[in-house]
Amino acid sequence: MSMELRVENNKIYAPILGKWINLTPEEKLKQQFILRLINHYGYSLEQLGQDVVIKDRYKADIGIWRNKSEKKKNKIPSIIIAAQCKAEHITINAEDYLIGYNFASSVKADFFIATNLKETKIFYIKDEPLDRKLERLQDIPKAQLITEDAQIRKFISESKTFTRDQFTALLSKCHNIIRNNDKLSPEAAFDEISKILFMKIMYERKSDQDLIFSKDKFKTDEKAYEENIRPSLKASGSPLFDKEYMQYLFDKTKEEFKNDELFEELDRIRIRQRSFEMIVEELESFNLSNTSDDIKGIAFEEFLGRTFRGELGQFFTPRTIVDYMVDILDPKEDELICDPCCGSGGFLIKAFEYVRDKVESDIQSKIKNIQSTYYDSSFEKLPKAQKTKIENKVNSLKLQLFEEFNLKNKKGRLHNLSHKCIFGTDANPRMARTAKMNMIMHGDGHGGVHHHDGLLNVNGIFDGRFDVILTNPPFGSRVNKTLKITLSDIPNEEKIRYYEYRYGSQYRQTVVKQLQDWANYDNGHSKSRGKALLDIFDVGAWSGLTEVLFMERCLNLLKPGGRMGIVLPEGVLNNSALQKIREYIEGKAKLINITSIPQDVFIASGATVKPSLLFLKKFSEEELVTYKKITEDTTKEIKDKYQPKLDELKAAFKKEEKKVKESKSAKELRELKKKYTEDVKQIEVLIAAEIKPLIKERFDYPIPVIEVEKAGISSTGAPCENELVDVAVEFRAYRKKAHLWDEPKKEVQYPVNEEGNITRLQLIDGNIVSEPEIFYEAYAH
Repeated sequence: MSMELRVENNKIYAPILGKWINLTPEEKLKQQFILRLINHYGYSLEQLGQDVVIKDRYKADIGIWRNKSEKKKNKIPSIIIAAQCKAEHITINAEDYLIGYNFASSVKADFFIATNLKETKIFYIKDEPLDRKLERLQDIPKAQLITEDAQIRKFISESKTFTRDQFTALLSKCHNIIRNNDKLSPEAAFDEISKILFMKIMYERKSDQDLIFSKDKFKTDEKAYEENIRPSLKASGSPLFDKEYMQYLFDKTKEEFKNDELFEELDRIRIRQRSFEMIVEELESFNLSNTSDDIKGIAFEEFLGRTFRGELGQFFTPRTIVDYMVDILDPKEDELICDPCCGSGGFLIKAFEYVRDKVESDIQSKIKNIQSTYYDSSFEKLPKAQKTKIENKVNSLKLQLFEEFNLKNKKGRLHNLSHKCIFGTDANPRMARTAKMNMIMHGDGHGGVHHHDGLLNVNGIFDGRFDVILTNPPFGSRVNKTLKITLSDIPNEEKIRYYEYRYGSQYRQTVVKQLQDWANYDNGHSKSRGKALLDIFDVGAWSGLTEVLFMERCLNLLKPGGRMGIVLPEGVLNNSALQKIREYIEGKAKLINITSIPQDVFIASGATVKPSLLFLKKFSEEELVTYKKITEDTTKEIKDKYQPKLDELKAAFKKEEKKVKESKSAKELRELKKKYTEDVKQIEVLIAAEIKPLIKERFDYPIPVIEVEKAGISSTGAPCENELVDVAVEFRAYRKKAHLWDEPKKEVQYPVNEEGNITRLQLIDGNIVSEPEIFYEAYAH
């Protein structure tokens, strides 16, 4: 019979100690983990210890001996466990368990475990006299496995953590299983692997039992389903009773991810159960919940690239380019970020991680400030009771602060980033779904991604909303002149009401009404309604190229002063046929960086065009006023300069016209008018030619143009030297010195209120801009 957690009257029962003790978050953490060790890993109370003092120097939260005899003899525990990272919502970092694992190594323990119950990190300590290194493992060894050295070695060889390359290779192997057994296309096989990966993630995130979703676990649960659940479903008349356990488990997974729109309602597992079990078995030594988002996410991206290269290669921007573009634009917390043709989600993922790292770093620094405030030089001299009181106070404040990391806490900073700041769309349904999956693999931020034409407003993606745009639009294709906006492009009433709730009552008027007007546009007698997509863009009069339309689209999406990075074919910047478009863009935004990269970088993704990276800053309201004033003044000045010449031409024309009319020669009159028109046009060309450079001279600013020869990826896709890293560092220094865009100093402070709870204050340039806010429910006094 399994042991259960016992909590009564603010006390918790500690079975190892055999007594009731005060209930604190730390004690609850320990007891939950102890019960997991007993109930699911087979350890007995006789070989476990709590708060174990080792060599009078270190106290392990939990110690595990190979057997009860070694415990009685007071030998060093085989496994030392530290429950030191107290937040349920934050990844365990090395600094959280540094002291513990260093001590475990020095006393020659076999294993060291760090846990916060959100994740558990298991390490094997290598037995090398000069270098006892820790090696990451995927699972906790079962009790029967630590009794002998040979079994420990076998367990270690089978349970080592996997690298990005190993995971990529493994996904490819699973892909081949499906293609060979079930004869599905590469894209369909990818869809099936994605389903299994999310079934595995669901189990390993939620499990309070075994950490790994294994074939044995699947078969055990399948048997329980057939013996207990399925008969009850049949007895109740539920149509679900006809489903095999594999499909039943996938339905549970669909329900878990329902709000994420990852799967269609009628989606099912489309491979044989034998293939399913083979893939589960291949994956079972790897804990996806316990694997770093970086390894898991990058491996998933690489697998995507291998699967879709060729047909869908344009959806994958090389990671070195993504990293560089995000570094250049340097997105900040609370800024809204969008990619209107997001492909597999590379830009959105990097931007999410980039800002998340800033938030986590800020909060960790605030935690250190709390510790230094309370653990000052006088702390060690205090009586034990007072020390304990201070320690409890510090832990309480830390728990409150850790709620900023909790993605389920709607007031938390990471929730705000994940749910309110990241938006993307893609016209390809598989890519939109893949982007969501990819983002989940990297840690979240997927809620704002949708399947939709990126040239039209959808969900939270509409004009004038974003601080940062990062995108790699499709090259070379053209929007057909006959393509119209239709009623199907308008969201249904349920979605409109939801969008009004999220984005304000003006959403219906500013976004929906515009779509309705376009969809109902009257094209004249006998023609179908709907405005042509090209006609809603100014540049559509000059070009139907998708990359050109997306340049205007992205500028429209930006707020005044917003910034944008876009991958473009180099021809857009130097093709004389697109001169009007460049001038149009220069009349809306400042060019802040043009980086030319080698064609090699995109060859591995199937592209054949030499790309450039264009960075723009949309005019601020003040810059727009200045630009318009300069344009108006310059235009008037040059027109005034040529007006006498035009007046002279006109006077001469009128004089000649009178003579010709008297001679009644229609042919001569036509030729005279034609010559006059041509002469006027010549002067107008001269006027325009003088105005443009003069405006540029008077609205002058430097434009860094950078050319790199090595951008981190060779033509074969192999890593190579990356000059972009140093360029990004240099540009950051230049940008700050030149004040390329407004960068108000935003700061978050955490004062403690009279009730002893942490509150959150927002400051901009040193000025408080918010009331003190309680941003959590749990742990408040």
